[in-house]
Amino acid sequence: MISPQLSQALRLAGLRWRPVSGDLFMISREGFEGDVFTVSDMTIEAHEYDTGTVLGFNGTTEWALDSVALDDALWMPAEHQLRALLGATFRSLRNAGSGGFGGGSGALDEDGLLVEESYEVEIVVSGQARVFVAVDAADAYAGALLELIGASGGGLEADLG
Repeated sequence: MISPQLSQALRLAGLRWRPVSGDLFMISREGFEGDVFTVSDMTIEAHEYDTGTVLGFNGTTEWALDSVALDDALWMPAEHQLRALLGATFRSLRNAGSGGFGGGSGALDEDGLLVEESYEVEIVVSGQARVFVAVDAADAYAGALLELIGASGGGLEADLG
């Protein structure tokens, strides 16, 4: 799963979310740190209003939360969604290994240590190949998507439904 830091970076770069069933998200409120929720037709639905989108928690009477504004929800795009958003710029996903094994230079973990397993995502933007390396494939896709959004001048509508 993509890291919350990269999800936040994608949001700040201009990635706009249109919730669909199966999407993962976190709530940007005190008391919900680390909790991941799933949009579902049965329990958490996206409701469109003139004032904006609200995620309604249906059938959850034991919770103190009935709904949350989309602005308070942080979308955690899945690997397949990130790949789809890269569109025709996407070229490949490779197991990069570490220290030059597997064709790549590896990636650093949260503590700055080289890890044995890492992934490379290659995209082509304006005729130039770019490679993004991360410990997790989803984070490598997210790094590539951040580059693509930046190259496009910012803003991208994620209408994957």
